[in-house]
Amino acid sequence: MFHCGLRWQSRLTMSSQRCLRDLQVVGVNDTVCGLLLERLKDVVRVVVFFRETDMMKYRRFGRTELNMPVLTCGGMRYQQSWNDLNPGEITDDSQRNLEETISASIAVGINHIETARGYGSSEEQLGRILPSLPRDEIIVQTKIGPKDSEDEFMRVFETSMNNLKLDRLDLFGVHGINTHALLDQTLNRGTLKALRQLQDQGVIKSVGFSTHGPTDVIVRAIETGEFEYVNLHWYYFDQQNWPAIEAATQRDMGVFVISPSDKGGKLYDPPEKLVRLCDPLTPMGFNDLFCLSHPHVHTLSLGVSRASDFDAHLDIIPVLEQASEAIAPVLARLEETWRSALGDVWIENWNKDLPVLEDTPGNVPLYHVLRMFNMYKAFDMQGYGKMRYNLLGGADHWFPGHKVDHVNWDALDEVLAGHPLADKIPDALREAHEAFNARDEKRLSESE
Repeated sequence: MFHCGLRWQSRLTMSSQRCLRDLQVVGVNDTVCGLLLERLKDVVRVVVFFRETDMMKYRRFGRTELNMPVLTCGGMRYQQSWNDLNPGEITDDSQRNLEETISASIAVGINHIETARGYGSSEEQLGRILPSLPRDEIIVQTKIGPKDSEDEFMRVFETSMNNLKLDRLDLFGVHGINTHALLDQTLNRGTLKALRQLQDQGVIKSVGFSTHGPTDVIVRAIETGEFEYVNLHWYYFDQQNWPAIEAATQRDMGVFVISPSDKGGKLYDPPEKLVRLCDPLTPMGFNDLFCLSHPHVHTLSLGVSRASDFDAHLDIIPVLEQASEAIAPVLARLEETWRSALGDVWIENWNKDLPVLEDTPGNVPLYHVLRMFNMYKAFDMQGYGKMRYNLLGGADHWFPGHKVDHVNWDALDEVLAGHPLADKIPDALREAHEAFNARDEKRLSESE
């Protein structure tokens, strides 16, 4: 039943007569059809004022008190460009795609729309549709990185608001608190002071932060008590940030998981082995359910490119209340496969007491390289390893560190002395480099 909304929603560019027939076919009465069709302009902008009761699920987003859908419409892929564009540079096709995506999102109850100043034309393009939506029925979030002064922050914030064509935000995230220095900059150099003023003025309801940083940075930011929610990475294939989620839960913060299908394993393009192991779920559906089976997690950001990208994720909604039972057999198969491929000693020790990035010769992020090695050896996830590994050396604080070819092996032996796998980790690193190394990649935001 819940796919019907997507089927007609994906045809928003039809004539009003064709759209009316589709609405009537799925059982929407004439009164509601009339209300919907009043909102048709050059591009059909359908706002659904009803939701099927079994469609979307919602969770309290910590002390923000927002009723958050468990799936979020992330705005980093459906925009035209990763660069700012003048209004005249935005093509009709690109804008139509974005508006169809937002309309489809609202139609299935995903009323949280998330973007950032750093997402190129995303804010500008959203500003062409957001003012037409019922403001009290949507949750809008944008993000800006920390600045060196209150005035600088306010100037950038004004740009975001002008782009979005809104007078208030439900959520604002300080974008990319990835290091202790960036946290200090946020707290002490004007950004936080400006945000408190905007809250006092009613322009921003709740302030949080997003992060790609190490767990100790995230926990420190949480423990300041200055933030009401956190956007972070945590998935089946990367559970390192669980202590940060626990810390956020203790402070009644909203927890928003970033990029579960991409950085969570390139699960939209899975190897056949992983597909078989996850059956009858898809790898994306399994990971969604794994994350949401933990009540500490409130929403997953879907970096959709088009309206149809929601479909695979919506399949999990009817079984969400039984998530733990649904994923149990998959978890058992994955665990068995992992242990069979790498052995019990490796599984139980590979990530214990690894030196941090700054203490590793060559600044190689041992945890992440070994994690990708595990995924490759056990589940044939070489494509994911190539995608992430080749960012090393060029992604700055968003994915810090260097490739294995920067290692001084004698120095690494000294650092690993006493580790249960000291004799095996160097060979695993060499094999990972051989399997993944290619030309240096660019972060998505640097690809244009």
